[in-house]
Amino acid sequence: MTSADLVLPPTDQQTPTAAVLQAPEAQPLESALMDMRVLLDQHGYVIAVYPSSVPIALQQRLHTIRSVMESDRIALLKLDLPPLAVAVLVRQLRQLSICDFSPGVIASAARLLSHYIYAGALLNSVAKLDRVPVSLKSHAKSWVPGAQFGVLANPNPQLIKIGTGSLAGPEFGTQLLVAKGQLQSDWPIASLAPAWQVQGVQEAALPSDSPRWWGTSKLIEFAAYLPDISVIYQLVSSVRREECHWCGMELIGDRCGFCTAPLPSHENQTDAPGVLNQGAPLHRGA
Repeated sequence: MTSADLVLPPTDQQTPTAAVLQAPEAQPLESALMDMRVLLDQHGYVIAVYPSSVPIALQQRLHTIRSVMESDRIALLKLDLPPLAVAVLVRQLRQLSICDFSPGVIASAARLLSHYIYAGALLNSVAKLDRVPVSLKSHAKSWVPGAQFGVLANPNPQLIKIGTGSLAGPEFGTQLLVAKGQLQSDWPIASLAPAWQVQGVQEAALPSDSPRWWGTSKLIEFAAYLPDISVIYQLVSSVRREECHWCGMELIGDRCGFCTAPLPSHENQTDAPGVLNQGAPLHRGA
């Protein structure tokens, strides 16, 4: 991970923690290379996950490390998800790391699992929101005193004015993680959680990058996710595994998590439907 506040507490005693990779201004390149060598020596492979919103300098640092080390055992996963959703996904990958999956399957599972995270926020304004489509009408409403908006960024973007609609939620069992910023409201817990029929609600600290991602510090971020490792395991194991034609790593979906090479079109997968109790389909190419 690229930030300590994206490392959520484990859900059980078996789930390992995550290493935090420092920003260029906090650590010289030589030290960063040494840390990466230690991680590779200890674990064999490294899956580095970072949000697309992190500074370019940090993204370049990660690619520089992999290039200098000339290692095919480092996967760089750039996720276009809100910060809290990234933290949730990383914890799920940490859970998978103690299962009988290869590093390649775990890395490529990130795209699959991201489809099952319903990530959004309650905002007091969408005037500076540029990561979710916002109509001119919604922009105008954001200037009305007291207006609040429910925004879903993943898996399908949606925006509503609180009191005039509802956000489309998951059709399978989830838990809801809520992180409060500088906005006072009980809407995520009192209204959203019952509407989505979540199995439980937990609270977390708001990631430091969330205000920049959502365009305001007056927000409450939330993410509904699959909490049960047995369901996550079944979901991942139900997808056919392939061998990357470029680097030889094992993968699921249509792209290698380590070298990002796409699966040749003639090797299309057949997903196993009905993995989740409510019949939510698997997403090809996730």
